[in-house]
Amino acid sequence: MPPPLRRLIGPRPRTLLRDRTAVHLDDGREIEIERVRDSRARRLRLTVGERGARLTLPPRASLVSGQRFLHEHRDWLAQQLAAQDTGGVVALVRGDSAFLPLRGELLPLRWSEGRFAQLQCSGDGVEFRLPARAGTSAIQRTLRDFYEAQARADIGRWLPRYLSGLPRAPARIRLRPMSSQWGSLAANGVLSLDLSLVLGAPAAFEYVLVHELCHLVHADHSPAFWREVEARCPDWRLQRAYFHAEGRRLKARLHALLSG
Repeated sequence: MPPPLRRLIGPRPRTLLRDRTAVHLDDGREIEIERVRDSRARRLRLTVGERGARLTLPPRASLVSGQRFLHEHRDWLAQQLAAQDTGGVVALVRGDSAFLPLRGELLPLRWSEGRFAQLQCSGDGVEFRLPARAGTSAIQRTLRDFYEAQARADIGRWLPRYLSGLPRAPARIRLRPMSSQWGSLAANGVLSLDLSLVLGAPAAFEYVLVHELCHLVHADHSPAFWREVEARCPDWRLQRAYFHAEGRRLKARLHALLSG
């Protein structure tokens, strides 16, 4: 029997059509929504991420049904946007921004001029030195390097206490902004961690590190895996609850700081 024609010609290419719409919340705000018609979508879907709200429509859904869906879910949207609030943290403005989030605190930020772009802890706060002509991209690049250095310093303090109970060490540790996950462990042993972890409570950051390290023992989330986590981090439930309450805000803050 010949193979089905669909298998011969392959799957249909995915098409995305984008525009913008708006919805009015009960508090009077008008929220702009990215509207995407996705050829592969099977149902209406509303999501909220670091870049705002997005409504996905399947090919045959009408715009009227999309607006009705938005109206019906406006309370949920308001809750998600509140959780996504950066708490007043926005992109740094040279000489104007006075605080910098780090390890669950807002540290005093001082600005000065220097030959090279450099951000470092100084006393009870942080100091940002910049050449006179440095622009926004230099600020964001230096800030990202600073956060990565601070995160690696934390990992360097925590990691030795856990290595002796593991079958092997991670092959490498990567730090980068992650859209939804807090960490992951690849089959080749590369451990990835969300850079926004360094903005939050250190105990929560350490829990994520422990969680991913335990995947070197058990690759799944079986009861045996959670016993490994519990042995190393007895308060892991408390830290997981912290991410439920503050996780979106941490990711939104990092996005605001690094993307402007």
